[in-house]
Amino acid sequence: MSTMRILDGGMSRELLRLGAELKQPEWSALALINAPDIVRRVHQEFIAAGSEVVTTNSYALVPFHIGEDRFWKEGAELIRLAGRLAREAADSVTDRKVLVAGSLPPIFGSYEPQNFQPSRVQDYLEVLVENLGPFVDIWLGETLSLIAEAEAVRKAVAASGKPLWISFTLADDEAAIRGGEPKLRSEERVEDAASWVASSGAEALLFNCSKPEVMQAAVETAARVFRKMGASIEIGVYANAFEGETGEAAANEGLHQTRDDLNDDAYSRYACSWAEAGATIIGGCCGIGAAHIHRLKKTLLG
Repeated sequence: MSTMRILDGGMSRELLRLGAELKQPEWSALALINAPDIVRRVHQEFIAAGSEVVTTNSYALVPFHIGEDRFWKEGAELIRLAGRLAREAADSVTDRKVLVAGSLPPIFGSYEPQNFQPSRVQDYLEVLVENLGPFVDIWLGETLSLIAEAEAVRKAVAASGKPLWISFTLADDEAAIRGGEPKLRSEERVEDAASWVASSGAEALLFNCSKPEVMQAAVETAARVFRKMGASIEIGVYANAFEGETGEAAANEGLHQTRDDLNDDAYSRYACSWAEAGATIIGGCCGIGAAHIHRLKKTLLG
């Protein structure tokens, strides 16, 4: 049985809380450009709350957010900055080891599986991997909507020798919440995604940026697949706090409203159900802040 590990939470709203400006299209990348010290502070606050893994603020460092021209002119420098800020925050901790996860986002937009371009994806991933590589302990392909996106990430990091975690975003419409078969936003089955992960060389399968209500069924499905295949792969969850349905809109089209009912106590109750279902890596995504992570740590680890 793996030891429980606590991830960090969502970067964007913590940046806003600490005074950074966020606007489209740059979104959280704008903080790297205008307020890198606040990015470092967010990492530090998550670590102080109990996070054992912090994720680089590289999610928006793709042409979808910063534009094609800026990506090729400034992208490498911004990616290195994102890696360095997370590394500095992690290395400032003296009483425990904090790992840095290198965020490899969906290159062509969140929740946009139909926009995936297999012929171009490696051009962009190569820049992210090369410039994050010196700073990270783990690769985290996150908010991936289809298995082909995950395969692209696997290929991009294959030569790095560092562990790979793959995190899919799930369909979280009313049908899914009512107990439909767990699926990715591409409509591919979680069962098939877990089977792919089991043969991919990845060390962990996570589910993120979806409502907490759909996570337990995905964890249970993945655990069943891994048992059947005899695969020793960790399972993780970091849900979002978005209000309303997000399936028809890209995750970063605007500032989604967050739920009033998903306070730190409510979120920790969901987390307990994920742990009981087999998750050993738990944190938060959009709208889940340092207070939630502090409560998670106390609830799950005492």
